Amino acid sequence: MTETKILGIVTFIYFVAFASYLVSLVFKSPFWGRLATSWTAVGFLSHTSAFVLRWVRSYEVGAGHVPITNFFESLVFLVWTIVGLYLLIEIRIKNRTLGTFVLPIAFLIMAYLSFSPSIDSTIQPLIPALQSNWLTSHVLTCFLAYSAFTVAFGLAVMYFLSGTNYSIALILPKQEIIDELMYQIITLGFVFLTLGIFTGSVWAHYAWGSYWSWDPKETWSLITWLIYALLLHGRLMRNWRGKRSALLSFIGFFAVLFTYIGVNFLPGLHSYLK
Repeated sequence: MTETKILGIVTFIYFVAFASYLVSLVFKSPFWGRLATSWTAVGFLSHTSAFVLRWVRSYEVGAGHVPITNFFESLVFLVWTIVGLYLLIEIRIKNRTLGTFVLPIAFLIMAYLSFSPSIDSTIQPLIPALQSNWLTSHVLTCFLAYSAFTVAFGLAVMYFLSGTNYSIALILPKQEIIDELMYQIITLGFVFLTLGIFTGSVWAHYAWGSYWSWDPKETWSLITWLIYALLLHGRLMRNWRGKRSALLSFIGFFAVLFTYIGVNFLPGLHSYLK
């Protein structure tokens, strides 16, 4: 079975996991919660096997690189990091509520991969500028940051929903708990994004002789970094909590989306869609 077929199955599994989390949340059913976690774990392990299989196949066709260098591969890797991080959080906090808000994001990205004819899934050799271990370090740290900010976005949605309706508030964790977890996840993402920008600048110097060139991706990465820096600064120095943090998490997430997808339509060194 090819990795693309496995990823198609993974897409369906993530949808079933989301539906199970939703049923568990609405009906407060431990059985459906355990089932949702099981489906998510099966999807993640299958996703991992597809990622490894593609990595092995890249050597078989003579490309020989970690599968994170084109738009298709990067989306696959992004979802893998999102689901992996979510599972770690669920194990840590022993609460499955967040799965209702994170798994649909994973499913939608995978569905987009499955049904978009414009995405090329072929394995291609790397150009010389991309043949560097700094590339792997840069992409890994950036995508860990993106996955953390995605989870934080799910928490921000939870926060606002918990304040709209008493019935909804009863089935969600308290806003103070959501707010604190969101802060912790954003802090983690901010550290990884900082490392991603640093490793990216070193790689740029290695590949093109310049640490910073104000490429659209670099510029928007900096804007995203500043948004989350503002959030953390406001939290530490001015005690920004609750709605302010959740709102900045929303803004930051859309900055992440533009950094990752929007700049691909602009001329630059980082475009996946050329």
